[in-house]
Amino acid sequence: MDREIIVEKIAIETIEPGGDLTSPSEDRKKTQTEKIGDISFFADGHRADAHVFARDDLAADARICGPALIVDRTATIVVDAGWEARVLKGGEVLLSLCREVPGDEVALTQGHKAAPVRLELFANMFMGLAEQMGSVLKNTAASVNMKERLDFSCAIFDRHGALIANAPHVPVHLGAMGQSVRHVLSVRGDELRPGDMIALNNPGAGGTHLPDITVIAPVHDMEGKELLFFVANRGHHADIGGIAPGSAPPFSKTLAQEGVVIDDFLLVRNGDLREADFRELLQACAFPARNPDENVADIAAQVAANNAGVRALHELVRRYGADTLNREMQAIVSYAEERVRKAIDVLSDGSFQLDLENGGKICVAVHVDHHQRRALIDFSGTSEQSWDNFNAPSAVARAAVLYVFRCLVGDDMPLNEGCLAPIDIRIPQGSLLAPDPDRAVVAGNTEISQAICNVLFGALGVRAGAQGTMNNLLLGDATRQYYETICGGAGAGPDFQGASAVHTDMTNTRITDPELMEFRYPFRVEAFSIRRGSGGAGVNRGGDGVVRKIRVCAPQTLSFVSSSRRSGPHGLSGGGMGAVGRQWVERPSGERVEFAGVDGLEVSAGDLIVIETPGGGAWGHG
Repeated sequence: MDREIIVEKIAIETIEPGGDLTSPSEDRKKTQTEKIGDISFFADGHRADAHVFARDDLAADARICGPALIVDRTATIVVDAGWEARVLKGGEVLLSLCREVPGDEVALTQGHKAAPVRLELFANMFMGLAEQMGSVLKNTAASVNMKERLDFSCAIFDRHGALIANAPHVPVHLGAMGQSVRHVLSVRGDELRPGDMIALNNPGAGGTHLPDITVIAPVHDMEGKELLFFVANRGHHADIGGIAPGSAPPFSKTLAQEGVVIDDFLLVRNGDLREADFRELLQACAFPARNPDENVADIAAQVAANNAGVRALHELVRRYGADTLNREMQAIVSYAEERVRKAIDVLSDGSFQLDLENGGKICVAVHVDHHQRRALIDFSGTSEQSWDNFNAPSAVARAAVLYVFRCLVGDDMPLNEGCLAPIDIRIPQGSLLAPDPDRAVVAGNTEISQAICNVLFGALGVRAGAQGTMNNLLLGDATRQYYETICGGAGAGPDFQGASAVHTDMTNTRITDPELMEFRYPFRVEAFSIRRGSGGAGVNRGGDGVVRKIRVCAPQTLSFVSSSRRSGPHGLSGGGMGAVGRQWVERPSGERVEFAGVDGLEVSAGDLIVIETPGGGAWGHG
């Protein structure tokens, strides 16, 4: 695509081929290795009896099986059980995993076991693969949304569409993408070929809201015959059409008013991007995309990210074999399931209700079955769907439940399908958490997802309410669109204060750098500071929100979608509420125009937009 570029700096590196590197040869006169003592130490929570060796006395090519210690004047090398230390000719010590250790296993579900080292290696390998995909997407995207704000997520799935591992991106994306992968699998099945990619954003197919486009790629075996895995990413496009720039109209009532609906679109065939067809799709609705060139540039970056994931998985298949990878994937999922069951073991039944600012409410009851080690999350009593955009696709509710239960697990583990295996979710059809396909959903993705987290944490009694909103600010015209979510205060808990000025719960994006924002858009950031004292008062205070001031230098359409404007985030155990959010425009004439938490208006050159975000709720009466 023809685009004007600005070259800021050029660096030239030259590389000269070097000779072969060889280890220095040492004259090791020892012909046998003898221990210098014995010691007992703790490893992985167990006492281990080990031999101790002096490194300087090790014989050439000596092999030492763990548990053992190798000591010298400056360091100690621990050789764990199941590992072997071998002395190389230069005196280096090479550690290798030589066998699985009987009894040194972590519990999975249904009585299965897995070697902890192997489990950790593969879990991080899969997570690293997703992070590589994210790096490619960031480096090749064109929009501020993806390149700077990092409003995207990447993940890998098994052949059935179950989430296996992800990079630490946006929780509301990650928990919903699996439904999109399974939708494609059910629709296309055996039709999927190597080199194909499918795009969709339909909330009825696991989408979150229309600006979030998901690109899904199947991963076949090296012969292209058997489907092995999927890779996918979801990225927020700055505009996908709709009745307002930025595709988050504050007053949308139907899905069609929010932009182009994409359902199971063949984006790539045999490795070739179907750009002309994609451009046609972006214009084939009543409210077409305003900046298709940027859409195409970002979708090409999403394709590139998936290609990187496919290549990396093929390399792992060559190295370990598909059967081994599938076995390790299932072990990782089972490990996550068992960790969540352990969290359920100490939970109690609870319920909570949160009144929404559109007059609706979200109700949840948590029923814990300690015998079966399962939990039922029941949203019965939640308001019916509405003719505004505060409806959330069921995939969003599922993503929020997944996120909350992952937070309850203290272990460092991937967010994956196993977290939901011991959890049943009951959502009334036709409620605002399971709306009809034609209902508007843009605020459901951002605002209702935050509200679900607050009611779940409240029902479980583990944390006061966070700011409960993403403070969605959109500015734009017919040619340029800008979108950001603004941080606020986090809720406090029984043994921690709420964090200040952070993105909370279901969003995990960055704020745009002021220099870049001012370079690419007719805006100027005049203030960005912590809103001191806005967190709730209590034994543990809620986190403070922020104050953000943006001066516009050209006429713009402003759209704002938020919550916690009428009632502040709740406290728990007697803690105080966080401060409500506020927003207004200051005209050059001195006039101050306040606008609502869900609103739209025109702003002119010289106007100053001021947004004060909510604080978090406190814990404990203080």
